[in-house]
Amino acid sequence: MQRRTAALKKELKHFYIGRADIIANNDKLTDKARQSIYTARADNTIDAYESDWNDFCDWCEYHQLSSFPAQPETIVNYINDLADNAKANTVARRISALTENFDAAGIKDNPCRFPIVRNALRGIKRMKGTIQRGKLPILFDDIKEMLTYLEGDELQQARDKAILLIGFYGAMRRSEIANLEVDDLQFTRLGLLLTLRKSKTDQFDRGQMIAIPLVQDEEICAVRALKHWLKLSGISSGPVFRGFTRNHTIRKTKISDKTIALIVKHYVGLMGMDPKDYGAHSLRHGFATSAAQHQVDERQIMRQTRHKSQAIVRRYIDEADRLIDNPIFKITETK
Repeated sequence: MQRRTAALKKELKHFYIGRADIIANNDKLTDKARQSIYTARADNTIDAYESDWNDFCDWCEYHQLSSFPAQPETIVNYINDLADNAKANTVARRISALTENFDAAGIKDNPCRFPIVRNALRGIKRMKGTIQRGKLPILFDDIKEMLTYLEGDELQQARDKAILLIGFYGAMRRSEIANLEVDDLQFTRLGLLLTLRKSKTDQFDRGQMIAIPLVQDEEICAVRALKHWLKLSGISSGPVFRGFTRNHTIRKTKISDKTIALIVKHYVGLMGMDPKDYGAHSLRHGFATSAAQHQVDERQIMRQTRHKSQAIVRRYIDEADRLIDNPIFKITETK
């Protein structure tokens, strides 16, 4: 915030999403009602909306146009300039952020809701397409090979192995891996019950349970790998996964989610694959695709991945089917 220019700071007074002062000064709300509004959106969502609003303000300032209030034509011109270097989905997300902010400000005629803006967005989607190119999946065979490339001393290898296996079997997002606490782990004779206290699809903190059983092959068992890391590191409370100091002692703070992605990219690179095509999400994607390849029932996949949308899981299943049930096999099979 301190690095922003004075002009941009002036515009920021018009960012209304999650504004605690506005909510607090509304004497028509009870304390209970205020609290529900404060927690309506996750902090990272508000941060993303603020970043989108800042970008719009920068563009308006450069073109000497008003960002608040804004004309529908300003919105249209902005998203068309944005579309020169951004995907259609990014443009749509930016419109969503602007719409939310104007709504939060109580603007009666929200400029983002005018037909001219909707038509412009529709045209951009038709011209650019809306196919999202995500990270490639790290499949089960990839995970097994990746474990043969573990680097560093015994402590680092134990940590990295636990991260890769827990992330894969738990179909976890990188933030979920980074936020794990020892209190979230419940080891049983059959395996591990892991509680996610907060995740992308659980914004109200109800908690989600992931079951990771013991598997016969000890080399690829996530439960044993995690136990080994905890025993070797001496971690008995607080964050499960942590970084290392320059002297290679274990930090007290949790590992960052970006470091999770870098660990995945590092080992992918050692295997000879392009790190740009992979990230932490490749573990989650890879589990779903691997399960689909082994013809696991859709409901079982969704239970483990915690997907709310069947469409996303079916995309993974379709992705797997294209490579398994492919007509090329029938053409090339020798009789």
